[in-house]
Amino acid sequence: MLGAIIAIGSDVTFRTVIAFALLTSPAAAWEAVPGPICLLTHEEPGAAVRVSYDPTGPIYAITVTGAEPWADSTLFGIRFTGPAGLTITTNRHQIDGASLTVSDSGFGNVLNGLQYNATATAMLGGQSVTVSLDGAAPEVKKFRACTQAPVA
Repeated sequence: MLGAIIAIGSDVTFRTVIAFALLTSPAAAWEAVPGPICLLTHEEPGAAVRVSYDPTGPIYAITVTGAEPWADSTLFGIRFTGPAGLTITTNRHQIDGASLTVSDSGFGNVLNGLQYNATATAMLGGQSVTVSLDGAAPEVKKFRACTQAPVA
């Protein structure tokens, strides 16, 4: 049916089809979700990031999911590119197919990287997954506020 609509050749119809396609595409947005476990999430084509904080640990975790399974390698790194660029590395990562998770009791550098930069690139061996940090700053602020809330 889309081919039939485009074949008509009407500029108005073509613009309508394009606008509809754009409006129905998933939005690439960062979102902080307060709750018993604080969450900060982001999805874009080929990549997803989930940061969590469990106050009962207390433990922070970041999970980066790409389009392909991660190959095992010794050193994981995340590079933040932008005005406050930095690279963080660790050998304490866990792989579950296309998802890679790092947990720690402190995440100040990770949160600063997410809040104050333009992109984040997760790297393991020869693989990498890059996500945009556009719109992350206000959501990271909300996430930080959640992590400082008293435990009920």
